[in-house]
Amino acid sequence: MAQSTARQTLRRLTVIVAIQWMGATLGLPLLPLFLEHRDGTPTIIGLIMATFFVAGVATQFAFGHLADKFGRRRILVVSLVTYGFASMTYLLPVTAPWLALTRAFQGASAGAIEVTSLSAVASLFPESERGRAVSQIFAAQLFGLAVGPVVGVVASVNELGWAFFVTGLVSLGAALVALRTNLGDQGYDPSPLPRMQWNSQLVGSLFAASASGLAIGVYEACWSLLLHAHHASTLQIRLSWTFFSVPWVVLARFGGRLADHANRRAIALVGLLSGAFFLALYPHIHNNDLILVLGSVESIGASLAVPSISSLMSQGAANRELGRRQGLFTTSNTASLALGAGASGFLFTINSALPFTLIAVVSASLALSTLFWWRHVKGNIAEATP
Repeated sequence: MAQSTARQTLRRLTVIVAIQWMGATLGLPLLPLFLEHRDGTPTIIGLIMATFFVAGVATQFAFGHLADKFGRRRILVVSLVTYGFASMTYLLPVTAPWLALTRAFQGASAGAIEVTSLSAVASLFPESERGRAVSQIFAAQLFGLAVGPVVGVVASVNELGWAFFVTGLVSLGAALVALRTNLGDQGYDPSPLPRMQWNSQLVGSLFAASASGLAIGVYEACWSLLLHAHHASTLQIRLSWTFFSVPWVVLARFGGRLADHANRRAIALVGLLSGAFFLALYPHIHNNDLILVLGSVESIGASLAVPSISSLMSQGAANRELGRRQGLFTTSNTASLALGAGASGFLFTINSALPFTLIAVVSASLALSTLFWWRHVKGNIAEATP
């Protein structure tokens, strides 16, 4: 039986998630060139890059269901092993289309790792401490996302396969750690799973996840294009991601503390509306240095809102439904991200401000819908806890 305290589990999962996201992103700046050298056409390369997200959307709820049924530790270990071996296949002498399978396995495994990690934290920590706990997982994700491409700079296109091979070995090592980690369940339970509660806090959280995902999709597809259109230097484009990431990582604990001691509903709504406001604002600012600063300001609202949204999603849930709830939540977020990215690319060809403005309106509308869904939900857990 795996043994670890809740705090030990949180520290281990934080490291595992950070390493996994570093591995997932370290090759992104050069991966299209790597695929081009493997006879990949622009169309094939685009499909391969999208496969990562498509696989996540298609499997996250299923993995949440399996985690509730068979135990989170089994799913996390299998996912880390699968991710590790999939990463090693970049060394195989195959053409680009075959590597779509690699990206699919990586995307599905990454989705399962996220679902099991966050549902484990929700299980191990009481609701009065859950915001601070989940904030560390989200901060680890963003840290890996920010650091991965920088670390990947040391590898050339020809060496990228070996870089992924090393990340695969690290993932296998992380699986050994997960094997000895308590994730808040007892493994396989033959009894039927309890019916998932479709309560207002869950539904509102799905709308909030969609609002956030749409905005992220715009940035994924059009942010660099917008800055390039505003004559930003390559350094400014790279720094824009850093300026956004650093405040989030620094303020993650504070955001979690607010989720545990203040009104989660209000914090989530303000953060989402703040994100929509900045999304609509950026196309109209032509001072690139100012955009860098505003990116840091926007990050503050996001870092405070995400722990509250995640905590509301799991609020009042039974232990054996946490995986399915988290699977639905991440599916809503990832699917909206993919939809936002796809639509934004087309809208940008019409007018550079159009995707930012239009999706900001849609995101704000989804955020405002939480006023209805969460109207009877207890927002301040500290007051509710005896």
